[in-house]
Amino acid sequence: MEQYKKEFIEFMVDCGVLRFGDFTTKSGRKTPFFVNTGYYRTGSQLRRLGEYYAKAVNDKYGLDFDVLFGPAYKGIPLSVATAMAISELYQKDIRYCSNRKEVKDHGDTGILLGSPLTDGDRVIIIEDVTTAGTSVEETMPILKAQANVKTIGLVVSVDRMERGQGSKSALSEIEDTYHIATTAIVTMEEVVEHLYNNPYNGKIVIDNTLKAAIDAYYEKYGV
Repeated sequence: MEQYKKEFIEFMVDCGVLRFGDFTTKSGRKTPFFVNTGYYRTGSQLRRLGEYYAKAVNDKYGLDFDVLFGPAYKGIPLSVATAMAISELYQKDIRYCSNRKEVKDHGDTGILLGSPLTDGDRVIIIEDVTTAGTSVEETMPILKAQANVKTIGLVVSVDRMERGQGSKSALSEIEDTYHIATTAIVTMEEVVEHLYNNPYNGKIVIDNTLKAAIDAYYEKYGV
């Protein structure tokens, strides 16, 4: 596992973004782990988060694209932070763009924030976590309505590695439906590999009991 992935897992734990216990997802699944990117709340956290996304983007897609698109609302700071990180780490100036939930009819009009989209733009969508692919389903028509763009990929922070609407994972379903490549900074398999019975800050984050609960969850919902 790459060093930045290990650091990112520990970063999520430090920020309280990755939590273990008893949770219920939006889809109604009872889960022993939860990822809430709303707990990234400071400038230094966003700077580091952007760097991890930038490394994941570069690893999967390289830098031969034009726009990072962050769907409203959580994707807005993600697209900004990652565009800044790509500039700093790789000296590549990538445009960022996000959508508004409501069309603005005065001043800076329209549905988009940041850069406008133009025909031929190669776009990567940047998200927090995808469970059912609903956000991408909403985003694709927005992109196509603005210009004849080519959406080449989707990057999320954590691949939960569970079934989406059918028997495949949500990311695999997105790849099949929209013919785009998907990636994540880390997978839950990598999270477990790094934290299971491995002391971090003097504490075992994933012990045998929690590991058994995670395994049971994937027996029911995994792919």
